[in-house]
Formats: sequence, C-alpha cells, structure tokens
Amino acid sequence: MPLILAGDVGGTKTVVAVYEESGGVLRSIREAVYPSRDHSSLEEILSEFLRDGPRPSFRAACIGVAGAVFGGRSHATNLPWTLDESMLAGVSGTSQVRLVNDLEAMAYGMLNLRPDELAVLNAGGQGGRRGNMAVIAAGTGLGEATLYWDGTQHHSIGSEGGHAGFAPRTEQEIELLQYLREKFDNYVSYERVLSGPGLSNIYQFLRDRGYGSEPEWLVRELGQGDPNVTITRHGLTKKVPLCADAIELFGSIYGAEAGNMALRVLAVGGVFVGGGIAPKLLPALRGGSFMEGFTDKGRFADLLRGLEVSVSLNPHAPVLGAAYIAAQL
Repeated sequence: MPLILAGDVGGTKTVVAVYEESGGVLRSIREAVYPSRDHSSLEEILSEFLRDGPRPSFRAACIGVAGAVFGGRSHATNLPWTLDESMLAGVSGTSQVRLVNDLEAMAYGMLNLRPDELAVLNAGGQGGRRGNMAVIAAGTGLGEATLYWDGTQHHSIGSEGGHAGFAPRTEQEIELLQYLREKFDNYVSYERVLSGPGLSNIYQFLRDRGYGSEPEWLVRELGQGDPNVTITRHGLTKKVPLCADAIELFGSIYGAEAGNMALRVLAVGGVFVGGGIAPKLLPALRGGSFMEGFTDKGRFADLLRGLEVSVSLNPHAPVLGAAYIAAQL
C-alpha cells in the first residue's frame, strides 16, 4: 500500500503519523506525539520517529506548522524552529512534499471527521455544507482558515488572522484591551486573548481590576502547575466565581471572533471550532456565551443564527488533514 507521512507542528506538541491510502481512504497505521520544546528541530523529531520503527517508503509527505509558510519555508510562530520542504524531502525520501499552515491542514481534516467527532453548538438552517466554511482554533496560539467552495469542492486557505487586532465589543472588553496594551507594548492581537495564555490573561485582568476575589489557596494552586488547568477546573464547577467569569468572558470573545470570520468569508457552509481548548470548555461553550458572542452582529444577527457551528472533538484533525493534502500530491 502507498504510504503517507503527515505531521502537525504546534508550540506545545508535534504529532507525526504514517497513513496507508487505499481507494481514496486514509488509515493511520502509526503515530507518535513529541513535546515540541524538548527538541531542537522538526528534523530531529522526524529522524527519531523514523528510527524507532521499520523504515517505510513514502509516496508523499505533508507537515502543518503553526506559522506562515512562504516559498516552502516557515519560521514557527511559537517555536525557535525554521522548517522547509527541502528538509522534509531529505528526511522522508520523497520529492512529493508540502509544508502548509497548520490551520490549512486542520480545515481539510474537519471535512473528514465523522459526525460523532463533532459537537454541535448551533444546528443552523442553511442546509448542508455547500458553501464557504470557516475554521477557528484556539490552543497554544489562535489559528484561522477558510474552506473556499468552488461549486464542486472545498479548497483550504490558511491565514495568520489570529494575529489581527483584538476588537472589543463591551465596556469590560475595552477595559481588557487597555489592560493588555500595557502588558504587550500597545498591540493586542486576538491570540493574546483567545489561546491558553489568553485565558490566563483574562483571569489576571478580572482579578487585578477587582472583578472578583482570589482565595489564598487558589494562589498556591495556580503556582503549582498549568494555571489554565486550574482555572478551567474551578470555573466549570463554578467553585471559584472569578474562574467561572474568566471562562464566560473567554467564551463570549471566542464566539465573537468566530462570528467575525463567518461574516468575512460568508460561511454559509458552517463554522468549525478546533484546537485543544474548545473540547475542554465544551460545557461552558454550550452554556450560551459563545453563541451570544457569535450572533451579536447587529443587522446580520439572523444570518449568523442560521449557520451551523460545530466543535471538533478529534485532536488529530490537523495531522489527518495534512495526510489528505499529501495524498493529493
């Protein structure tokens, strides 16, 4: 069977997989996950991955990376890595290679998810996926992509939209922007708000501006590990109102930017929410703040209410999408 090498490079982890293709269907036969910052380069990870098992012969390879790709080369946004297609060709042993933005790969992966791998936030009423679609994904950073519909099929278009300027909608969000401008030397992108570090930024803003009290035991707990895990746990149970308010505000802004994307590309085919954060916050997103932000679009509110919005529950959508890109080479 022809084999495909696929990967997804993120600021936190890098996923590498081998897929078998048969009749247009891809099946994962081997996969490994590596902490990105424990390695000096993608080449090091790929060499380790291929050294650990039988050396296969690849027909094609594709890697998605969290960063802009120009001329087959990318400087990762949240890693001190430079990636290029010539390196990928050398390691994989095939000249059929492609380096793409990670959201471009994720978008293709979304198209190939089963219904049980999606959690529907809004059923919509536009009828089917025949039309442009939007993909937004908050994780270590914030990624955005478009699935352009040409009348027959979808084509994925990556972007660096997550680094566009944060646009507040309420008095509280204006205050949040002012708070973050002091922290980040005046420019505040959506990624500073909608990401893992972004959730912590929102929590700190609410705490520092007096929107809630922080118990002493919580201070100790926040310092013992990943603060976002702690904020999420106590926010979802509503044990700590300050944590619950941080999640609520995060969800509202997340929905608002997803709605912005839907308007920009006229996403009548629907909106996918990917990344590692949304599944963890799913109960809160279903609570209403996400869709309230999504549909808060004035004269276009009714249009937004009619769009299907789904959360991906499959964390491997980006590497799956990379495999499908490689299969088309």
